[in-house]
Amino acid sequence: MTNPIDRPRMDADIVCVGFGPAAGGFLTTLAAATMNPDGIGVSGVVTQASSLRESFPELDSAQIPMAAPVTSEKILYLLDHVGASRRPFILRAADRTIRTLGGFLGVKHHAIELPWTPSFLNKHGGLVLSMGQFTQWVGNQLMATGTVQIWPGSPVSEAIIENHAVTGVRLADQGVTRDGEPAAGFTPGMEVRAPLTVVADGPVGAIGQQLDDHFGVPDGHHLHDWALGMKFVVDLPDHCELAPGTVLHTIGFPEPEIFGFLYVHPDRVASLGIFVPSWFDSPVRTAYRYLQHWMMHPYLWRHLKGGRLRSWGAKSLQESGRRGEPFLTGDGFARIGEGSGSTNVLTNSGVDEAWATGVQLACAVIDLLTAGKPFSRENLDATYVKRRRASQLDAAGRIAEKSRDGFQRGVVPGLIGTMLTGLTRGVLSMPGRPSPPHARVPGLESYYAGRISNEEIARIRKDCDTKGIAASGILMDRVGWPAIPFDGALLVSHQDALLMGGKVQAPPGYADHVVFLYPLECESCDSKICVEMCSGQAITPSDNGRPVFDREKCIHCGACLWNCAKAHPHNPEHALVSFQAGSGGLHSAEN
Repeated sequence: MTNPIDRPRMDADIVCVGFGPAAGGFLTTLAAATMNPDGIGVSGVVTQASSLRESFPELDSAQIPMAAPVTSEKILYLLDHVGASRRPFILRAADRTIRTLGGFLGVKHHAIELPWTPSFLNKHGGLVLSMGQFTQWVGNQLMATGTVQIWPGSPVSEAIIENHAVTGVRLADQGVTRDGEPAAGFTPGMEVRAPLTVVADGPVGAIGQQLDDHFGVPDGHHLHDWALGMKFVVDLPDHCELAPGTVLHTIGFPEPEIFGFLYVHPDRVASLGIFVPSWFDSPVRTAYRYLQHWMMHPYLWRHLKGGRLRSWGAKSLQESGRRGEPFLTGDGFARIGEGSGSTNVLTNSGVDEAWATGVQLACAVIDLLTAGKPFSRENLDATYVKRRRASQLDAAGRIAEKSRDGFQRGVVPGLIGTMLTGLTRGVLSMPGRPSPPHARVPGLESYYAGRISNEEIARIRKDCDTKGIAASGILMDRVGWPAIPFDGALLVSHQDALLMGGKVQAPPGYADHVVFLYPLECESCDSKICVEMCSGQAITPSDNGRPVFDREKCIHCGACLWNCAKAHPHNPEHALVSFQAGSGGLHSAEN
């Protein structure tokens, strides 16, 4: 029996795992109460798209770098101007009709501006924000109070669970091999003990995953719907006339399932990107190249040509919404933010909702501290969960929870279902049965049937495995996608992007956080979606068929967790990739 490791210990009042909008809302509200014991001045029941202003009633967006009020908003349908997009028959017919009636419909630059923005998508009164800048601003506000300590770069490896109660967390060991075995300079991770552990580590966080495995999830809930969001922050060219606060949403290109966005910040800076969803049934989900094709669409390129890349980033998004809600509380812990199922999948919004959950939990904690009650599941249910169930956040989540089901049947049923749900406030929706991503994605041969022969696919795959490169670029070239004309400024190679405007930092001495649980199963996988989807090209193939992980390139987007074509042999809800706690990732103040 291995001797237990003697770990340093620290005791705290409350420990919070993760620091994003949810933790920001929680700590901001809690710090305000600590500074003003007579009252916190923040309502525990917040309204949709207003929780940030509830917390900061005197907020001037000029205080936050890169923030601007929304001034205009458009939804664009982008036509396929290169002829390579895989479009269902209905969309091909619609495209022909739109082109035929182009003058009457106002088609310009291969796009049509929809005449109205549905109310459930309208962000009127909202803010265009840089999450990196906003989180940094919130962190500075909190640190200035002297009541909160923030430890960046301190990965939490696991929750400490004793008798089915969470009593704190354990930080990751340092000075270990890639496999986690002690090596020279081994330093055991500290235990941070606290009466309450607040879990706000997002949809792919190690602690959230651990709690799901230990406590299970509510009946009927699942984590089947995902998306990878990839974003560029760019300096707009001098000729661009888009005003700060402009918001553009796009559908239709580069593939019908891929949505795009462009937000204009002050000082001629813009955030732009795409969402690649799990129900995009393609084994070649290369977000980076698709993003560049999206930028080069004529409608967008006229605004972007001549711009320069400042930074980029990517993250996985939990798209199951309220049906992805785990058990929110237990003895000694509570969950907030995106990992708690707060995202509104109808309005495509999550920041304000995550912040709201943090505010709600902070109000509950204040109630319990004032009453001198412990942080038991019963008490947290009676305060936090009760407050959340009575809020507009929960009501909106219930309306939205079936809005994406139609996409399980295709992009057109999905769009119809979203509109039905939004216009009827959840009364009607398009039926569909969400399933794990690995249960629905086709193999390369079936996806390219009639376009590339099985023999050629096998040759391409073997050649790419030998060279240790993804196959997506060659396959996309083969079916007609034009080459990207790299200009070294805005259109840059994937590898060059890793060196620009936000660096990948992987301190030595930590274990690999991406682990392939059954390498022999990986050898027989002919899709290798984990390779194609990897945001930082940190996962590459090898000549023996097994994927290889390079933590020096990993940007911690978490896409590998749900982009696996094979089910776990003992838990069909999971795949063969384990995404664990780790240090590093892409560090940019703008993303």
